[in-house]
Parts: sequence; structure tokens; C-alpha cells
Amino acid sequence: MSRLLIIGPPGAGKGTQAIKISERLEIVAISTGDIFRANVKGGTPLGIEAKKYIDNGDFVPDSVTNNMVEDRLNQDDVANGFLLDGYPRTSAQVDALDAMLAAKGIALDAVLQLTADDDELVARLLKRAEIEGRADDTEDVIRHRLSLYHAETRIVVDRYEERGIVRKVDGIGAIDEVTDRVLAALNVNA
Repeated sequence: MSRLLIIGPPGAGKGTQAIKISERLEIVAISTGDIFRANVKGGTPLGIEAKKYIDNGDFVPDSVTNNMVEDRLNQDDVANGFLLDGYPRTSAQVDALDAMLAAKGIALDAVLQLTADDDELVARLLKRAEIEGRADDTEDVIRHRLSLYHAETRIVVDRYEERGIVRKVDGIGAIDEVTDRVLAALNVNA
């Protein structure tokens, strides 16, 4: 498995697991959140536009996100595979990703869905905000992001479930335990 997507609510551990999985499978982890934060910090035009949405806990518009992801998937280091984290989040983004991959003659191998309880996620994200000083992680913003996830992103999982490529993994527990569950779901020896 070399072309993967990891999906789940904010705070479910997608970023942490993406790094672990990409190292284990020797593929590139591509996090739209990291790219957005780097652009915000750098004050780029994309960062300035993205910051308006991120600060309110909203998703960055599809047009901006799709162009950024397509550019990233055209870089040489993804030739052996990739793990997308944070994209696609909407049905329209699924269509855009399908078109990007079809143009290359490839498709996703699997979608990893990390699951977790909302109250657990709020507690995790508030703790992370305190440790990392992340202004975008207030309780109101976190609950808004979770609400958006449940309302808008669920269709993404549904569309991939129709294809039979979703692997659900419990995201609660020690990092290595969750990684072992993910690798088992992918039928990869730990």
C-alpha cells in the first residue's frame, strides 16, 4: 500500500500517525494543516487568505486547497507513494483528488479512518493548545471544527466506504498501540 489517506476528527492523532506510517512504509506524509500553518507563519498570500478561515475554525476554500494539493502531488518525492493528512474533506475535494490521481493513472489504495470520542478530542486539543501555544485551539473553535467534521466530512468517508477501501482504527490509546492497529488494518507487519 503506497497511496493512502488518513482521516478523522481534529485531535484524533492523524498527524502523529501519518509520520509513523510514512516512516514505516517509506512514503511521503503530506499534511495540508502543516502547509497552511507554514504559509500563515511566513505571511504568504496563501497564508494570509488561509488564516482568515483557520482562525474561525473554518475550512480553507476548496479552490485554494485543491491547487495546493495538486502542486504537492506533482513533486518528485511522491513517486513511491504518499499519505494525505487533512485532504480531502469535502465531496468536491474527493472529486478533485480522483481527477488528479486519474490523470496520473493511479488511485488510492486505502483510507485510514481514526475514530475517537468528541469529549476526549476536546480534552486532547485543549492540552495541546496549552503546551504548544496554538491560538487556533480554543474550546469554542475546537467544538466548531468537530461540528464541521461531523456535518461535512462524513460524506468523504461514505464515498470511500462505497469503494471498500476504508480501514477504521480506534485512535484512543498510546501512540505505538494506535500505530500497531493502523499497520494491522493495512496488513503490514509491525
